[in-house]
Amino acid sequence: MAVAYASREQIEVYRFIPVAAVVIPLAAIILQAFLPLIFPWASVFDFPLLIVIYFAVARRSQVTGLLTGCAIGLVQDSITHQPIGLYGMANTIVGFGASSLGVKLDVDNPGSRALMTLGFYMVHQFVYYSVGRGLVGQDLIWRWGHEAMAGIANALLAVFLFAVLDKFRQRT
Repeated sequence: MAVAYASREQIEVYRFIPVAAVVIPLAAIILQAFLPLIFPWASVFDFPLLIVIYFAVARRSQVTGLLTGCAIGLVQDSITHQPIGLYGMANTIVGFGASSLGVKLDVDNPGSRALMTLGFYMVHQFVYYSVGRGLVGQDLIWRWGHEAMAGIANALLAVFLFAVLDKFRQRT
């Protein structure tokens, strides 16, 4: 599998209309909160994380990716019964990493999107569990098989979701 490297001049940077930049993350957070209540199998998907990855890669700005991850993570924290900051820290790191990767590589084809999402899902889960166990003292258990299968499921969903979200982006 060949990875296409691009120079800074060849990389397209996208922006989103303000309504889409607010409504899409809120819709992802609402889906994350209510969809597993109707369909329990949907709890394997992390919709806010997928939106953080997509926006960070599309905007290709580390500061914007970092802030997007932080904002979405803190809103996600505020609707859970977890301590505030767990999702905020994990999504912030993923947002920064995804935007940094988006600057260096062509991440617009489905294969690279799937691999990127799988990698960042695993990074997100590792940071979440590390912070939860180390700083907050929660009794969290890492299950490799479950996390790997959830990562693959999120990567497959990301390929389709990112293709739909491509309709909302505009060249800068």
